[in-house]
Amino acid sequence: MSTAANTAMHTVTPVTGLDRTLPPGHTLRVGIDRIRLELLEYVRRVDNMIFTFAFPIMLLLIFASAFGSADPVQTPEGEIDPAAMMLPAMLAAGVLLSGTQNLGIGVAIEKWDGTLRRFSAMPIPVASYFIGKFGQVLVTSIVQTAALLAVGIGVFGFELPQSGEQWGVFGWAYGLGLLCCSMLGLALAQLPRSVNSASAIVIPVVLLLQFISGIYLTITMLPEWLIQIANVFPVAWLAHAMRFAFMPDAARFAELNQEWDLGTALLMLAAWTVVGTAIALFTFRWVKRS
Repeated sequence: MSTAANTAMHTVTPVTGLDRTLPPGHTLRVGIDRIRLELLEYVRRVDNMIFTFAFPIMLLLIFASAFGSADPVQTPEGEIDPAAMMLPAMLAAGVLLSGTQNLGIGVAIEKWDGTLRRFSAMPIPVASYFIGKFGQVLVTSIVQTAALLAVGIGVFGFELPQSGEQWGVFGWAYGLGLLCCSMLGLALAQLPRSVNSASAIVIPVVLLLQFISGIYLTITMLPEWLIQIANVFPVAWLAHAMRFAFMPDAARFAELNQEWDLGTALLMLAAWTVVGTAIALFTFRWVKRS
């Protein structure tokens, strides 16, 4: 008995955050299970449901109603409905909130409340954790986007993209924008130094980016120096691509240089996705540094 016990002690090693030799398919299976758990946790957090999911929908109702009686903006190629511009603006805001704010706060809280430390003692690969997080972001963002479109079209009579090109731009802007904002959220989650500071650090950053990026204000209303700062970050380009997808071509007269610059928008979203991914991979760990 003693020999058998000694053999077992030497051959059985507990799975820790540093030992991830697990069966094939385990990572994906655990990741899919994590999506369900992450969704349950998401809907249980009232602050998430209000300030991440419902916030863009509420703002669309408020702003579209407020601008509904405003005079159309005259351009050399026709009129622009100022209320209609709020739909692409809130779609871009929803992507930013679902990715950056949601993950930035959520991962920071899990880092400092000991959740990630507990995960390090479980057979949960880091990749499974990320699958769960990204799956939750994707599901909730799709539902949020559908709700925004339903409100915009059903309540205010706004139009869907009118051409295949517009649908294509909406597709890559939404998909790449969501990936970009998610990776930046993981990177931003490394800044808070406590559970209580997570929201206090992440929300102001996200809110400031919205104000300078043409979400709440037409970007041409901003001073030149602020426009230059906004154009360094991906949010302004995400909003720009969304406006191309949902607004008539005449809306380009409200853009910088009175033209669409989709190539730069695609490049900036891709570049910031790479930057966010690199920072997230370099800084993420189960156990925080003391």
